[in-house]
Amino acid sequence: MKGVMRFEKKGKLSPRFVGPFEILERVGVVAYRLALPPSLSAVHNVFHVSMLRKYVADTSHVVDYEPLEIDEHLSYVEQPVEILAREVKMLRNRSIPLVKVLWQNHRIEEATWEREEEMRTRYPELFQD
Repeated sequence: MKGVMRFEKKGKLSPRFVGPFEILERVGVVAYRLALPPSLSAVHNVFHVSMLRKYVADTSHVVDYEPLEIDEHLSYVEQPVEILAREVKMLRNRSIPLVKVLWQNHRIEEATWEREEEMRTRYPELFQD
């Protein structure tokens, strides 16, 4: 196992368990087939029961989502909701004003820093105050 990457981490920091994953079927007396995501396509999807753990329900695992309006190209339009913070990034001989933007259908942790002048031209309704 020395030098082997387990679940995209190498060494002592590699996780012992990943998941939770849905059980698709019972293959044998002590084996189960799991529904793995495409990122784990290199891993075989049948596991012995000794490699599985019982899932303990946790309210933080529940994802609360709002339905998205998807167009014919299977994409949706990102709309800003509000500006959370302002900052000025100083370079050698100029300053760049930045704003932290909260986007629709995203959590506060996923807010991004954008250039203020670009946001003012595209979304002037955010800067009414």
